[in-house]
Amino acid sequence: MLLPPSIKPDSFVPYIDKSNMDILEILGYISASIIGISLGLIGGGGSILTVPVLVYLMGIAPVPATAYSLFIVGFSSLIGAGKYSKKQLVSYKTAIVFGIPSLLAVFLTRKFLVPSIPENIFSLGTFDFTKDIALMVLFALLMIMASISMIRGKKEQEETNTTQVFKYHLIVIEGLLVGTLTGLVGAGGGFLIIPALVVLSKLPMKMAVGTSLLIIAIKSMLGFLGDVSNMEIDWVFLGVFTLISGAGIFVGSYLSNFISGSKLKPAFGWFVLIMGVYILTKEILF
Repeated sequence: MLLPPSIKPDSFVPYIDKSNMDILEILGYISASIIGISLGLIGGGGSILTVPVLVYLMGIAPVPATAYSLFIVGFSSLIGAGKYSKKQLVSYKTAIVFGIPSLLAVFLTRKFLVPSIPENIFSLGTFDFTKDIALMVLFALLMIMASISMIRGKKEQEETNTTQVFKYHLIVIEGLLVGTLTGLVGAGGGFLIIPALVVLSKLPMKMAVGTSLLIIAIKSMLGFLGDVSNMEIDWVFLGVFTLISGAGIFVGSYLSNFISGSKLKPAFGWFVLIMGVYILTKEILF
């Protein structure tokens, strides 16, 4: 596989045998479609695989991979939010209240916090705990948390006429935490946002999902803008990968008419759990 022209060779990690890169590249693009299909089929979770695919299959280092993931996740979530909006399942007021602190946190994290993390955080004997390892370990822990949420599942709330109540101070704190986490690892954090919207804003589950997608779309794109001035972007590669993933969403939405996403979600959760444990083990022990 030829290195993307706008990414320097040292931004790639030595995880990949060069002789196998063409095969891995093909698998990477196939995985892009699977990410989109899973988003369309089960309504979430697929974007958690974006960073591992970019790092281990496409050979991109963790820092630019998290930046690319923000764009891909943002684009995919925007498509999903549009679908929910047509069904009037997006609370724009909630998106504003929750979104403002989250947007601020993700932008500042990508613009200032991530670039300020030292390349070598600490050393223990011959083991160097680097910035790249730290990001992948954090991402693996996020995958494990997300997988538990998918495996356990959430019961759909009954649609009620409960008056919406905003616990503003808690929403602001949650928005800042989720925004910072998104900025660090490049994942949407829907499994954290949705429960917060249900509990803190009294939204029905379906509307919480739609509102979450809008929040994720906006804050991911804004976070990506924080990276534009810090690194070179291979727009051709990013565009192709994103379009393949976006096309997968429509395929997944079509398949959802025949396959129950709620039944597939726990199985997908187990897969994400295995991947998270694998990444955690690989980064720390090997």
